[in-house]
Parts: sequence; C-alpha cells; structure tokens
Amino acid sequence: MRNLSFPTGRPVDIACLGRLAVDLYADQIGCSLEDATSFSKYLGGSSANIAFGTARLGLASAMVSRVGDEQNGRFLLDTLRREGCDVSQVQVDPQRLTGMVLLGIKDQDTFPLLFARENCADMALDAAAINENFIAGCRSLLITGTHLSTPTVLAASRRALELAGRHGVVRVLDIDYRPVLWGLTGRGDGETRYVGSQAVSQHLQAQLGQFELIIGTEEEWMIAGGVEGDLMACLRRARQCTQAAFVVKRGAMGCSIVDGPVPARIDDALTVLGERIEVLNVLGAGDAFASGLMSGLLRGKDWRESAAIANACGAIVVSRHGCAPAMPTPAELAHWFSGHRHPRPDQDPQLAHLHRVSVRRRQWPELYVLAYDHRSQFEDMARETGADPARLARLKHLLNEVVAGIEHDEPGCRGRLGVLVDGRPGLGEAALHAATGRGWWLGRPIEQPGSRPLRFDGTRSLGSQLRHWPREQVVKCLVFYHPDDAAALCTEQDEWLLQVAEATRASGHELLLEVIPPRDTLAPGDTGEAVVHAIRHFYDLGIRPEWWKVGALSARQWEELDALVRERDPYCRGAVILGLSQPLEELVAGFAQARVPLVKGFMVGRSVWCGPSQAWLRGEIDDTGFKALVAANFLRLVDGWRASRVAAPVGEEAL
Repeated sequence: MRNLSFPTGRPVDIACLGRLAVDLYADQIGCSLEDATSFSKYLGGSSANIAFGTARLGLASAMVSRVGDEQNGRFLLDTLRREGCDVSQVQVDPQRLTGMVLLGIKDQDTFPLLFARENCADMALDAAAINENFIAGCRSLLITGTHLSTPTVLAASRRALELAGRHGVVRVLDIDYRPVLWGLTGRGDGETRYVGSQAVSQHLQAQLGQFELIIGTEEEWMIAGGVEGDLMACLRRARQCTQAAFVVKRGAMGCSIVDGPVPARIDDALTVLGERIEVLNVLGAGDAFASGLMSGLLRGKDWRESAAIANACGAIVVSRHGCAPAMPTPAELAHWFSGHRHPRPDQDPQLAHLHRVSVRRRQWPELYVLAYDHRSQFEDMARETGADPARLARLKHLLNEVVAGIEHDEPGCRGRLGVLVDGRPGLGEAALHAATGRGWWLGRPIEQPGSRPLRFDGTRSLGSQLRHWPREQVVKCLVFYHPDDAAALCTEQDEWLLQVAEATRASGHELLLEVIPPRDTLAPGDTGEAVVHAIRHFYDLGIRPEWWKVGALSARQWEELDALVRERDPYCRGAVILGLSQPLEELVAGFAQARVPLVKGFMVGRSVWCGPSQAWLRGEIDDTGFKALVAANFLRLVDGWRASRVAAPVGEEAL
C-alpha cells in the first residue's frame, strides 16, 4: 500500500478545522439527561478533540475555528493552549456565543446528547479570515463533516481546502456524521447516529474529491456512499468521487484501510483488529482514533502500525468519562503496548496513574512558598497577644499582599512563588479565595490540626469537600507518622491516607503529603531515617502524591530519598523543605544539604511571619511595617536557597 506523502520542514503537523465547543458531561452515570443533576465541563467538538488529542500525543497541532467573546470561548482557548495547541487561527466572534453540548451516559449502548448550537460561533467561521500563509505552513489539514453542512462553513472549508491543495498539504476528512446537525432529526435528538438522506449523500460526494484521506464509521460511509445497507457499494460509489485512502472504523473489530480499488469484501482490505473492552462511553472514541491514526502517519509509520495506535486510542477513551480529557499520552500508549497492561483499561492502576501524571502540567522549576495554613497557631497568637480573633482574617490577607509585592518587585521570583493557606471561615477563607487564580502555586490543608491519628478538618468525607475546590488548589495533608508506631495506630493512619489518595485521584487535585515524625517518638538523629522509611511505606501502600513536604535531612538522607522517589514514581513533582519554626539561619544551612534534583524549594511559615504577626496583633507595627518585615524574612530564605543551588554539583536536572 502507498503511504501518504506529507510535506516536511513545516511548523504545523496538523491543523483541524471544525467544531469547537464546550462539552457538559453528566456526572451521574445510568440516568437520562433529564435526571442528571451535575455536569463536568470539558473542551469538545470533534475537530477540537482531534486537535487536542494530537497535541497530547506530541504533534504540533493547530485549531481553525471560531468562539464567542465570552467565558466559554476563553475556557476553550486556554484549554487548547495548555495542551500545546496553536490557537492563532481561532476567530473570536463579537456577537455569537460558543456552542455547547450536553452529554449523558445511560448505559453501554445509550449516550444521550443535546446540541445547543443555534447560530453558534464556530458555524460562523469566516472564509475571508482563513490565512494562506498559515495553511502553507501545515503538513496536513483535517476537516470534519459538520463544517460541510451549511453555506457559511462550507465556504470556509472550501477556502482552506483550496489553499491546502495549492501548497501540497495532505487533506483529511473525518465524516463525523451527526444527523441533527444536518437538520434531519428533532433538535433534541443528538444521539441518533444515522439517518439516510440522498441530499446529504450527494452533497458529501461533491466534496470528496478534495481529500487525500477519508475516515468514517460504517454508518458514516453509508451516508457518504448513499446506498442504504450496503457498505461495499457505498465505498465503491465514494471511490468514483475520489482517489483518497479510505479508513473504515469497525468498532471492536478494529479498522480496515482501502487504498486503491475497493475489494469485494471489507475483510479483504488491510484490516487491523481492535480489542474487546468494557465500554463506559463511546463519545469521543472516533476523535481519539483519528488522533492516533494521524499521530502515526505523520511520524512516518505505516498503515498497520498507525491503525494499531488509532485502535488503542479509541479503546482507552471508551473506558473513560469525557472526550478531550480522556485522550491518552505517549506514556499511556507505551504501557498499552508493553504487554503488561490490565485487560480492562478502567481497572489498570498504572494506566490511570500515567493518565494523571504524564499529561502536560504547569512546570515549577523551583518553589518559594509562604505557608500560613496554620489554624491553631494563629488562634493561639491572638489569645496570647489579647487581640480580637476577627483580625486574623486581615492578617492572612496581608500575607497574601506580601507575596504579591514580592512577585511585583522581584522578577526572578515570578513563576516560583506559592502560598499555603487554609479555607476555614473567619480565618483563611477570604485569603484563600483572593489567592486563587493568580498563577501562584496554591496549597490548602485538609488535616485537623494536631490530629494523630489523622482526621480531616471539618468533615468526615473528603471526597464531598473536594467537589467544591478549584482544581488549582493542591490538597495538603500533614500526617504525624513514625514507622515504629504501634501497629494499630499505623493501620488507622494508613487507612485515612488511602482515603486521601483515592479522593484526590478521583477529583483530579494534586496531593502534597507532609510527613513529620512526632517528637516523642524520636531517638537522637532519628528524624531523617524515620521520614525516609515512612515514605517508602507509603509507596508500598500505593500512595503516590505529586509532592512531598519534609523537614531538613542530611545530605545522605536526601540522596536516599531522591533515589527512592525516582524508583517508585519518576513522575513525582518534587519535595519541599518545611520550617518547623526553626531560625532562618538554620533553615538556610539545611538548604545546602538538599542538593538533589528531587528538592524544588521550601514551604515555610512561622519562621518568617511569627514575630512580625505578634507585633502587628499587639499594635506595635502597622500594615506597612508588618509586610516589610515578613518580606525581608522571606527574601532571606529565597537568597539562601539560591546560594545553595549555585554551589550544587554541575549537571543536575529537574526531576
């Protein structure tokens, strides 16, 4: 079979033109859309899913579409950017709203959809704004069928296709047939996948000659060919219109490729078998398939290998909630083809872990975090100074202002600053809300202060609380733990930590696990050994947090911990050093011992703000004086950290 001839040396591997909308997926599984009560918001639209999926697989992808000048449009652009997708060719409509789709999962065969796309932005894509220079810089252009359905988007698609043909860009059609979007069903019937229509078939056939590759399900090839109930006759009719390579998606049977004359039977074509798996949600599986197929073909792989990747992507996505966020990463595909995966993707813990940790995430090369999540300590200070406890909320706001001031005045700290603040009403809640959305690393505690065994602060059900937390807030859990604690105590603490791990894996929040051995359990020099042994034990339990927070260790212990984390979870984000009210000089001296890639910075509180806070509560200094003292203390730590890194061995790389 001939391979497609993609141009080389161009900045964009694939540009996707078509639907770009918000998907609202029902959280409840097993009920109708009428009975769904909450929804998760994702990027959606077939073309957008493919742009997202190919970017996740490492291609240089781009989106050509249109969104409204409103919150949903900005959400979609931000989501694509974070995944590495070029959105320079997404037009912004000043009048129309971004399209939306409500989706449900009733059972393995029933997936209700409601398209809210009346006069939506992406269906107003402006042909005149299609940029020839941009198209000329692409290796492939993929268009989905919806954007052939009305005069406006047809004109835009034809313009893009004409430019692509002029510049040797490989043109791809994903038929993506949705009868409701062609006006063939009632507006509430988005679920129906096939309605025969000679008018639609003839319209599609008039466009097929503009493509070098066409992808569709058996039903979609029926509408393209227009011969009811006869797949091979439909393929033969389509072949009369185009010399494109045909890919026929066959569900669990895999896919077949027809690159040339149409054979007598579909099984006579090159067929790459799929795998039978438990289906949660078929929505988005075709987009994942196209992402995998294009990823393989654009990297020079042959049809068989590219189709195997496509089948794997589709199989993974049907086991998950959502479309775009369910798309696999290269690390997941490596595990899938390793021979060590679980036969059911939804029950494969390593696949789930890789899906969580191998996606694109904001990078934190270093962390300078001011911690003021303390609750009992602030209340004790108010009591000791005779201050009104109501002033504590203001005090935490001032600490926010300290970090904001450092961000403004110290350019070298930008992208490295963070705060750790509680959400308790009347204490840290207002400061937490004010810190959210500022681009800082942001942690929030869950433990009941001083609890041993571990207990949650203000709730028995962590999962129910995390439903209301913004995703950027990192779950911070402090556990007072020693490996030699009584067996019953260790078991109880382990059970609560497993709850934390399960809740954060389900909610998608990152987890910072702070490990402090209680002082009354320690022998001289035992702290570091106890911490390393405890962390090893947590890994044995299957707990793999994104972050570790520990006290100062010796150089040897840091090296041991670094090796342990690299062995057990190479995707771990890193470790930070806590303060434990130590003098600043001692903390800085400890930084010099932590010259391993695992350690990203510090997360310190009382050592920085305790003295100034007491003076402020007593009325001895005003707001300006308080902020100046805290900032000076914090910057001493920053300077000490940087000095310790300058002396680090050459060649160390971030974890």
